[in-house]
Amino acid sequence: LQPTPVILLKEGTDSSQGIPQLVSNINACQVIAEAVRTTLGPRGMDKLMVDARGKATISNDGATILKLLDVVHPAAKTLVDIARSQDAEVGDGTTSVTLLAAEFLRQLKPFVEESLHPQTIIRAFRTATNLAVSKIKEIAVSVKKDDKQEQRQLLEKCAATALNSKLIAGQKEFFSKMVVDAVMSLDELLSLKMIGIKKVQGGALEDSQLVSGVAFKKTFSYAGFEMQPKRYENPKIALLNVELELKAEKDNAEVRVKSVEEYQAIVDAEWNILYDKLEKIYQSGAKVVLSKLPIGDVATQYFADRDLFCAGRVQEEDLKRTMMACGGSIQTSVGALTEDVLGLCEVFEEVQVGGERYNFFKGCPKAKTCTIILRGGAEQFTEETERSLHDAIMIVRRAIKVSWSRRDIRERSGGVFGVFLNPLWSLRVQNGKVNPEEISRVFLTTVGKEKSSRRKGSTLGSNC
Repeated sequence: LQPTPVILLKEGTDSSQGIPQLVSNINACQVIAEAVRTTLGPRGMDKLMVDARGKATISNDGATILKLLDVVHPAAKTLVDIARSQDAEVGDGTTSVTLLAAEFLRQLKPFVEESLHPQTIIRAFRTATNLAVSKIKEIAVSVKKDDKQEQRQLLEKCAATALNSKLIAGQKEFFSKMVVDAVMSLDELLSLKMIGIKKVQGGALEDSQLVSGVAFKKTFSYAGFEMQPKRYENPKIALLNVELELKAEKDNAEVRVKSVEEYQAIVDAEWNILYDKLEKIYQSGAKVVLSKLPIGDVATQYFADRDLFCAGRVQEEDLKRTMMACGGSIQTSVGALTEDVLGLCEVFEEVQVGGERYNFFKGCPKAKTCTIILRGGAEQFTEETERSLHDAIMIVRRAIKVSWSRRDIRERSGGVFGVFLNPLWSLRVQNGKVNPEEISRVFLTTVGKEKSSRRKGSTLGSNC
């Protein structure tokens, strides 16, 4: 009897393998690379993308472009994942790694069509990778940790290089200094969450500013807010997740009363509950009250009469960053507002920024933090500026982390290391940057040697 075949795939699943499928995978990756090829380098172009909902995005960031593409081919998705990993790990060089990977595949396509075993190609790439890393370590520049000025100049150059191909390349010197100041103001953890970026439309790029502390846009306010103080020194801060207003009854709710006195008792109880919450907040000694939930008009006027500042509907991200910077904890009730749950800062003030009002918390004792307020014209322009600064911040942050761990700063920097791999290359320039095709030739030389040795009778090992 013949054994019953074991079916692992679901019925109707297409299965493809062999050289034709490998070639198809390479061709799909080439299509992905062509989508971002023209964005590479200082003279790279921006792309305008519109999604199904009509939202327009202008960017030349490789990771952003590939994320917005609706990629279906499984092999092509690999390049998208490479760009995302590069963006998450390093922050820059997303287009470069995509084009390099696609160019390697294109150059290897003839070898695949000639039935060269994939393990031979993999072994060649590993050998070439070791040679490349050795060359990078050889040409690395050492910076004395004691020389703060030289270290800062190097960090500013790293930030300027990351901004050189962006939309704000004309202001790279201005923003590179701002980026270095922002990263250097953090503690040793260099938490990316402690750098906030807020966008305010209007004004020029040079009107952007770096705030040493937490800053977020003024929230919706009720009548009486104008009477509240807008500046405090050394205030206590109450961070709440409590609704401070009279709640409306739920739909289809029914309350039966037999007399006017019973109805009045219900109304008085609602007011007493609200006033009891407000009194406990006032007695805690807090001067600034922030809540994720709404703070109504009654509470706003109550706090104004007692020289307290309040802001409701604060975004959760801003509330958590304020907690991390100023200390304290977010409370879900007002029954235990003690000293240890209240935050502190040196100065709180509300400042006009363009056409918006912003709340500033400066001199935060618990964690070093900062906020970059970006100015600009159209929404798409400010969004691309934010993405550009994010890349520069990631590069500077990583350079500092690598230097603290005594590793080569340039070993993992993105995009530009390839020009040093072989001084004998005849480098061609495309879009103002090195052509990836030339960079790949050092790998292909090794592949050719592997192919030659295979023809002479070499065999493949199981651990290649």
